[in-house]
Amino acid sequence: MTTTETQTAAKRAAEVHAEMTALKKAILEGARLMPEGGDDPAIVNLGHYLALRHHDIRPLQRRLMALGLSSMGRLESRVLPTIDAVLFALSKIASDAVPAEAAILPEQDFFAGEAQLEIACQALFGKQPDARRTRIMVTLPSQAADGPDLVLDLARAGMDVARINCAHDGPEAWREMTRFVRDAAAVVGRDIKVLMDIAGPKIRTGAVATLEKKARLQPGDRVRLVAEGAPRIDDQIGFSAAVSLPEMVTRLSIGDRLRYDDGKLEAVVESLAEGEAVILVRRTKSGGTKLKPEKGINLPDTALGLSPLTAKDETDLATVIECADLIGYSFVSRPEDIDLLDDVLARQGAGNKSLGLIAKIEQPLALANLPALIARARRRGPFGIMIARGDLAAEIGFERLAEMQEELLWICEAASVPCVWATQVLEDMVKEGIPTRGEMTDAAMAARAECVMLNKGPAVVEAVSLLDRLMARMNDHVFKKTPTLRALKSW
Repeated sequence: MTTTETQTAAKRAAEVHAEMTALKKAILEGARLMPEGGDDPAIVNLGHYLALRHHDIRPLQRRLMALGLSSMGRLESRVLPTIDAVLFALSKIASDAVPAEAAILPEQDFFAGEAQLEIACQALFGKQPDARRTRIMVTLPSQAADGPDLVLDLARAGMDVARINCAHDGPEAWREMTRFVRDAAAVVGRDIKVLMDIAGPKIRTGAVATLEKKARLQPGDRVRLVAEGAPRIDDQIGFSAAVSLPEMVTRLSIGDRLRYDDGKLEAVVESLAEGEAVILVRRTKSGGTKLKPEKGINLPDTALGLSPLTAKDETDLATVIECADLIGYSFVSRPEDIDLLDDVLARQGAGNKSLGLIAKIEQPLALANLPALIARARRRGPFGIMIARGDLAAEIGFERLAEMQEELLWICEAASVPCVWATQVLEDMVKEGIPTRGEMTDAAMAARAECVMLNKGPAVVEAVSLLDRLMARMNDHVFKKTPTLRALKSW
């Protein structure tokens, strides 16, 4: 470089150094507003990350890139170490124009956040598999209680966590599933965790009635929802359904939106009467949507004010304490909900048993309170979150889901919290035996999470085996947001 070019670079570096110094000061001040986390370095880093992300640093990133420096695009687990490393490099480029106040940490300290995340992963899920960092969770079907073969096949295919959905079956079936999981883990020589997912106040359709047996709901159709008793149809309204939560009907307002079966139908409340509501269908999937029992209902505009723990959950927790390693907590949305669960566990006699907790993020309130929820939950022991993409999409809208699942991955990495990527992963593969191209790409992207969940289906064993191989290959190419630049062999 010529003297002029060197001087120009030094001047640019000095200008960017000043901007970076101001940004660091703003981050340190802004982090004071974040949830208290004691001396937990992960929560301290989360505060720094959230403070940083209140600033638009896109122009700064481009100036840093032009100087050959980090654009800070992958600093989730190491906010201040990255900023200090950049400041140090800028001071060297700027020569004597600015002081070298920041220092570069030893490599082990610089990547301490990644180490903390792996420690949290092992505490929650057990030892990392040999060929991949992303664990595989599988929802067990009811027939998993009938004999050991299915669970053993899943274990041999690569299952790391067996999920038992407490919305189905009962304590005896759950005990049998757990026994088969423990036996299978012994056979394959791996620690396979049991997660029991308590149901919470999930709103579902009950009995349904239709004027025409094979009729499908189309835009413009009306459905009568009844709080009590049998569904009622007539010549004006040919579709009706009871609901699992009667008070839901009484808390609706005209104009509230309703989504059915993970968003396969969207409707709006048209009228209300004593003990019933009439909804007008606005959108359905192509060909219409069939009204069926036991399908989920989401109400993104309606404040139901429900406890995340039902009477059934409190009863089920006795078996959860007996059988499970992990609790899946549905509809958790505030830090106080963690205290509520711990109080019930204490009353149920959990004693010294350390049950890991996975909070399912599925409602807007949970998103708003996520930093405080994480700060509270990390204090109780092993903790992770599940991106429950089905309910979350139905609550916030499909068009926002893609960006929100990314933001959740970033927040969790900043807080050293393991993340589970869930809902419809390899769904066609699980149900039909052949994956679609789109779901293969979706499954590959799940490698950025610490765990990926498959639902039940006839070809679930084959899906686990495919996912095991896919995660192993992706493990060589990417870590979180960072391409690892393994040598390519295709060209």
